[in-house]
Amino acid sequence: MSESHSGTADAGPFAEQQRLFKLLSQDTRHLIIQELLGHPTHLMSLAELEYMTGKSQAAIKDQLETLIDAGLLARYTYEPSEEKRDLPAQFYGFTERGVEVLHDYKYLRGLPIARALYENTRKTEKIERHESAPRPELPAAVAEALEFDEPDLDAVDVNSKQ
Repeated sequence: MSESHSGTADAGPFAEQQRLFKLLSQDTRHLIIQELLGHPTHLMSLAELEYMTGKSQAAIKDQLETLIDAGLLARYTYEPSEEKRDLPAQFYGFTERGVEVLHDYKYLRGLPIARALYENTRKTEKIERHESAPRPELPAAVAEALEFDEPDLDAVDVNSKQ
């Protein structure tokens, strides 16, 4: 039986759920996950994450490493941009395990809301450049899990109360 940091036994039937809940609910990690869910490609550069979360790069890097170590996120590299100073080459996005966990914890239900929040956030020129930068593709299973039918806002009058 292993001991957790608080000294309590860590082998009960809910230990894994408790560990994942802690992992997902920490403030900076939660913000990172929400921003990745809202991003049009679900892959973000460090600069995009810094801008969108309002956290420091050091804090974000620390929490990204925690999420990567837990198998929820991965670092994806777009090699053609590695030699370009004005375009990011490193991106962070979900793994297959990550989307499974997000599905289990009902995070994927919030995809449309996360996208709307992301799209309605004013971005600087640099962040818009990062957002439109070429990036690698997510694994097919991850991309499919993150797909949702985007509403056709032109066909809906958001001001009408029907």
